Amino acid sequence: MYIGCHLSIAKGYENAAKAALDIGANVFQFFSRNPRGSSSKELDLEDIDKMNTILKENEFGPLLAHAPYIINLASYKGNIYGMAKGILKEDYERLNKLGIPYFTFHPGNHVGKGAEYGIQRIADALNEIITGNENTILLLETMAGQGTEVGHTFEEMRAIIDKVKHNELLGICLDTCHIHAAGYNIVEELDMVLDEFDKTIGIDRLKAIHLNDSMMEYGSKKDRHAKIGEGTIGIDAIKNIINYPQLRDLPFYLETPNELKGYKEEIELLKGLRS
Repeated sequence: MYIGCHLSIAKGYENAAKAALDIGANVFQFFSRNPRGSSSKELDLEDIDKMNTILKENEFGPLLAHAPYIINLASYKGNIYGMAKGILKEDYERLNKLGIPYFTFHPGNHVGKGAEYGIQRIADALNEIITGNENTILLLETMAGQGTEVGHTFEEMRAIIDKVKHNELLGICLDTCHIHAAGYNIVEELDMVLDEFDKTIGIDRLKAIHLNDSMMEYGSKKDRHAKIGEGTIGIDAIKNIINYPQLRDLPFYLETPNELKGYKEEIELLKGLRS
């Protein structure tokens, strides 16, 4: 089972890998740069090499980079749109050089222009960013549907994918809290949800799972993560998700409201639920 959480790389990639080991993780997610700003640090190649040694020696699964929250590829404002494209392109190139397999991002907010407009803007940006020569797969993250978010339905994700030339380099990161809030009944009808996903997008495009419980009710359209077993998804549904045949071999990344001690406890809990 590949299970881990979101870890800071502020003190370096090697330290993040060591922290993952300390809490029993064998994968982890990290921000590609400051999550609330546009700053990024120069790469320390020695640090990267030390991390890669730890990953190889301990048989880690695929690492997942997460784009900063500030980018909005659906924006109609030229300065915001341009900044978003610049950041994503720069980070995508950097992650390819590092050999990071997956890079996920929130598709964007159309801010009143309509989903169709937002979908086209996102696809246009991705067509500028993806050359077809990359190895890192960009993952569209499923959203909860707050405000004017694009990507809270499988149909919107499919529409983006269809408009991207090199869409062999696009996949999906499914967030359990988000799709629960968006109105997909993963608690009682996981079979039906995944069948719909497969028919609409294709299950082969599902590459990673953000494993989170939800503070908010099913269909609330509100994104509020809860600790595993303490929300409206609940421990039984989480157990079903991590053991489900089409999901069990995917990497799971916790984004629950925890510090390292809490993540360690959740990882132990989840390993105990694995059948």
